[in-house]
Formats: sequence, C-alpha cells, structure tokens
Amino acid sequence: MAKSTPESFLDRMINLPVNDKIEGFIIGGGILILGYFIARLVSAAFVSTIGQRLSAHQLLVWRRSIFYFLLLLFTVSGLHEMGFKIGVLLGAAGIFTVAIGFASQTSVSNLISGLFLIGEGSFEVGDFISVNNITGEVLSIDLLSIKLRTIDNIYVRLPNEQLIKAELSNLTRFPIRRIPISIGISYKEDINKVRTVLVDVADQHPLVLQEPRPQVIVQNFANSAINLSFNIWTRKENFLEVRGLMQENIKHAFDEHHIEIPFPQITINSGDIAPLSLNIQPELSQK
Repeated sequence: MAKSTPESFLDRMINLPVNDKIEGFIIGGGILILGYFIARLVSAAFVSTIGQRLSAHQLLVWRRSIFYFLLLLFTVSGLHEMGFKIGVLLGAAGIFTVAIGFASQTSVSNLISGLFLIGEGSFEVGDFISVNNITGEVLSIDLLSIKLRTIDNIYVRLPNEQLIKAELSNLTRFPIRRIPISIGISYKEDINKVRTVLVDVADQHPLVLQEPRPQVIVQNFANSAINLSFNIWTRKENFLEVRGLMQENIKHAFDEHHIEIPFPQITINSGDIAPLSLNIQPELSQK
C-alpha cells in the first residue's frame, strides 16, 4: 500500500471546488478591507481621546504603531481565510528580511539610528532644528529618516545615520530665545546714551520680554566703529517677527536721536602730509 504524501497548498487549491475558492478569497479580501478602515478608525480615536496628554512626536509614534499592529492582525486573518499557511509565509518573510538586511546595510544603520533618536528624544515633531547647515521644522521622525521643512518652504529628508553623527541644535527646545543684534556706532557717540536708547526700543516692543532684561555689551573697538551686542529675549514662536522688526525700530530710533552708524574709514598719513580720512560708502550697482 503506497504512502500518501502531504498535499501542497497548490494541490489543495486545485482540488477545492471553484465556489469554495471564490468564497475564501472574497471573505479574505473583505477582512483586509475591513481591517484597514478599523485600524484607521481606532488610531484616530486614540489621537482624539489621549492625544492631549502626549507630545506631537509621541502621538505620531503611537498612532502609527496602533494602525500597523491592527492592520497586521487583520492581514493575517484574511490570508488564513484565503487558504495560505501563515507559518510558511512568516518563515519566508524572515528569510527575505535577513537577505534584504545584508544587501542594504545603510538602511539597517539608519533603522538602528532611528530607534536611538526616538528613544533619546532630543527633538520632537514641530521643533526647529539646525543640522549640517540646514535649519527647518521637523515634520516627521521615521525609522529611516526625518523630514524637515525649511524657512524657505523646502522639503528636506535627512537620513538618521547622519543625525546620530552630526552636531544638532534644537532651536525651540526651551520656551524663550535670545536675539543677538550686532550694532556699530561712531567713536564720538556716548555709549550710555546709546544703551538707554536701545533699552527703550526694547521696552516699547510688546513681544520683547522684560525678564531676562535687554543687554547692551561692548564687543570690541574696530577701525571705524565701536561694535555693540544688543541682546533681547522673546518667546520662541515670535523669534523671526521680533528679529526683523527690532532692527527697523533701532534704525528709526538712531535717526531720531542723531546717533551715527559710521561707514568704514581709511586714514592715510605720509610724512608731513596731513592725515587724510576717506569714507568708503557702498555704491548702488546700476543695471
């Protein structure tokens, strides 16, 4: 008596009645479609109920994790209804994943770096960061890369491996930011008067914080000017607006109080010839 060999999946599918095959694929397809919508609904409900307690980064990670976990469960159930052997599929998927990992070591490095970035929490979605001379708002933090939107509204993708190795600055980690403004004044000007004018300009601006107080510091004595550093503080969301308006207000205040912002000068002194001072003023190019 000949031994019966186990039937393969293809043999069983061929021997099944046509109606059973169609019914299995219809049920499996329905489960896949239903699972997709249920996963989206549950992840959206999670965001609306608990989203206020989490940061934008944590919310993004949880939403994606819930969505893909539920979608995976419904996918396994749908494939089972279609007649696929889940154990065989998982084994094949594992072998395929290992092969892809050896073939693309860069992707594996980015994946591991992404896990470190998520665990470290140096920045979150919505923060402004500066890395590799690129400054922008973090749109998403994924396992392989992060996506930024620069001030010029340019979309930038940075691999996670670069972020782990590079020096990164989080510009909006804390609620307030300092705005340093460099100013040059003439040597004939009274520094105390200039300091008073600058502090008054800062106090009159509603978005400039009173604490910490504005500071006026003498940086150095250049050839043609006394260089000052005018430091003010504002909330991080007002940084760009205040930085632009304050420089305009300083120019108006200096004109009103007749404070001179000097041009670069060159002094020529040769023997008995009286010293000659030249004002080098920028000329407008004519097109």
